[in-house]
Amino acid sequence: MTSILTGDIINSRKKDDNFWLETLKEVLNTFGDSPKYWQIYRGDSFQLEIENCENAFYAALKLKSHLKSTVNIDVRIGIGIGEKEFNTPEVTASNGEAFINSGYAFDTYLKKQTIAIKTPWQEVDAELNIAFDLALLTMDSWTKNSAEVFKISLESENSTQNEIAAILGITQGRVSERQKRAGFEPIMKLEKRFRKIINQKIHL
Repeated sequence: MTSILTGDIINSRKKDDNFWLETLKEVLNTFGDSPKYWQIYRGDSFQLEIENCENAFYAALKLKSHLKSTVNIDVRIGIGIGEKEFNTPEVTASNGEAFINSGYAFDTYLKKQTIAIKTPWQEVDAELNIAFDLALLTMDSWTKNSAEVFKISLESENSTQNEIAAILGITQGRVSERQKRAGFEPIMKLEKRFRKIINQKIHL
């Protein structure tokens, strides 16, 4: 099984520069090489393969926090989990259940929320999409500062607030405030729950 993230940048055409494109490429590069693992197409859309399905929501959080913290632009992401039936050197030319599910999540759910998932298991979809919807009440409202502290906390999960404060050049108290505003703790609880659910289903 694999996971596919299909995404696009919200209101990209309203932005005068393409600075967001460089940020998007930088983040996508951390997951592997293009075009095997990711491709940007139609100017502001992308597809990314995360072979370890348990990491799919982490990847979505990383993309969202980077884009909102660097260029204050948002992204929609449809996560699909399933089999990969046809493998090619370019991710956008491959196909299978994971790709179909990602497209379904993108086309169906993203009219109402900015991160959604479709898996082979209906009960998983129901639980996670409700949880995503609630988490997005906070995430969609991130300021640049909130997204920045979330991004650094996500990528330095074992770092203390004092260490994060040193990176940002602010006090530990300010880090604590920003993490609370960004919903860091509850969102990371959801990320761990996501891992557990997907892991259990894959290894049944």
